[in-house]
Amino acid sequence: MMQEDPWQPERVRQGLLQPFPAGTMAVDPLAQVARAALDGDIGAQRRLFEAVAPALLPPLRMILGPGHPDLEDVLQDALLGLLQGLASFRGESSVLHFARCIATKRAIELCRRQRTTARKLEHARQLRVPEPPTPREAILANRQRKHLRELLEELPGIQAEALAMRAVLGHSLDEIAEATGVPVNTVRSRLRLAKEALRRRIDSDPSLGELLEETS
Repeated sequence: MMQEDPWQPERVRQGLLQPFPAGTMAVDPLAQVARAALDGDIGAQRRLFEAVAPALLPPLRMILGPGHPDLEDVLQDALLGLLQGLASFRGESSVLHFARCIATKRAIELCRRQRTTARKLEHARQLRVPEPPTPREAILANRQRKHLRELLEELPGIQAEALAMRAVLGHSLDEIAEATGVPVNTVRSRLRLAKEALRRRIDSDPSLGELLEETS
């Protein structure tokens, strides 16, 4: 009969979670407190946060900058991500290294969001104020927006994102690639698939042809 590991949390023993690999506690000083934190021990969760938080600040400062206003928020988000991630942690690395990876990912995600927002604001700032549309132009524009919204709802998320950034926000392929973290050729592929869906829409409303040209 297999001997029960006393360090495995109760939910592991019930078969609800994957166990920490055998021997992890012997080489990782944070393994024991991480196991208790995973099992819902509030005190252990606090001790885990206090142990790893100082080590997460240097990589966060390096990525975001030492005076970034959202530094503390990203740190808190990373700590919560660590607690949530323990359920799937397989012990391939130390708990501290696992926490650093989560913090780095959170910081990079924030940088990407902020770069995208900055480009949107800059693009909006550079747009000239157009002449008021004629009633016919207003009707056509509303129809185009309606069809585009419907199309974006039907498309897979990554295609909808690429189409919106290209056709609505006017980003270049290089800008979309950088903002979404994929190669330019991948952006081209996503736009191609989105435009194929858009062409099918044009069959029912030729006024959408201009929108298709804008995504080229």
